[in-house]
Amino acid sequence: MHLIHRRRFLFAVAGGASSLVTRRIAWALDYPSRPVRIIVGFAAGGATDIIARLVGQGLSTRVGQSFVVENRPGAGTNIATEAVISAPADGYTLLFVGPPAAINATLYDKLDFNFIRDIAPVATIVRVPFVIVVNTSFPAKTVPELINYLKANPGRISMGVPGKGSGPHMAGELFKAMASVDMVTVQYRGDAPALSDLMGAQIQLCFNSLPAAIKLIEAGRVRALATTAATRPTALPNLPTVSEFVHGYEASAFYGIGVSRNTPSAIIDKLSQAINSTIVDQAVQTRLAGLGGTVLALSPSAFEKLIIDETDKWAKVIRLANIKLD
Repeated sequence: MHLIHRRRFLFAVAGGASSLVTRRIAWALDYPSRPVRIIVGFAAGGATDIIARLVGQGLSTRVGQSFVVENRPGAGTNIATEAVISAPADGYTLLFVGPPAAINATLYDKLDFNFIRDIAPVATIVRVPFVIVVNTSFPAKTVPELINYLKANPGRISMGVPGKGSGPHMAGELFKAMASVDMVTVQYRGDAPALSDLMGAQIQLCFNSLPAAIKLIEAGRVRALATTAATRPTALPNLPTVSEFVHGYEASAFYGIGVSRNTPSAIIDKLSQAINSTIVDQAVQTRLAGLGGTVLALSPSAFEKLIIDETDKWAKVIRLANIKLD
């Protein structure tokens, strides 16, 4: 190639790259210029849906554009994840990310995606604890008493969980492993039927999300023994943590927002800042605390590390407990 032609070629390449960067910056400056969808892999009405809508409303007010929640339940949130991965990587289709992002990688034998590879974390919103609750007639009133009772009655106590592979199920299996106890795991389709059978004494113990159980706990219809999170919940400050008795134990649900991996970084940064600004609002924090959650504000890179760490953690539990989908 002649020198003059080579120079023209290099200028053209440089100009093309510069044009692409300019367009990406322009997208970020204009973003969002139309309504944004938040795809939620859970049915409407539950605590997860409430959190997504609360943040969506806050973003709509803060950014001046509608953030609309779209529920796409099914296949353990995999349908929702696939919908976001297949959508244009332009920041207008967001994924509401929860524990299945870390659990499903091992729980499902075959997935059409790799979450860590295909989804870019944007920002965390909240961490929600699980709780150990028992029937009010159950003899154990503390975690040490529970462990002693379970060891004296191996395989005789039924542990209800809201779905195979759910966050509470993982928390229960981790407790069984770390406390060296044996319980019969009973699967339910959601928190409500599990808690109903607990109150009716068809089962003796449940692992549930705090938002699902808190009203029953406050009303005295079930007895809470401990929270599975690392710290005591603001909503129930006198409730001890499992880790106070089982060193190193921790299990909780994290929720946040992700986008398709090829979304421009400028848009991800803009979204991250808007979400972090939304969740520090006092009204939002109060509402999340009322659901039993604690605001969790992480950067995109810190959120990605959390997902990687949780994926590794639950992979070990799934393999140890030999959990397989039917």
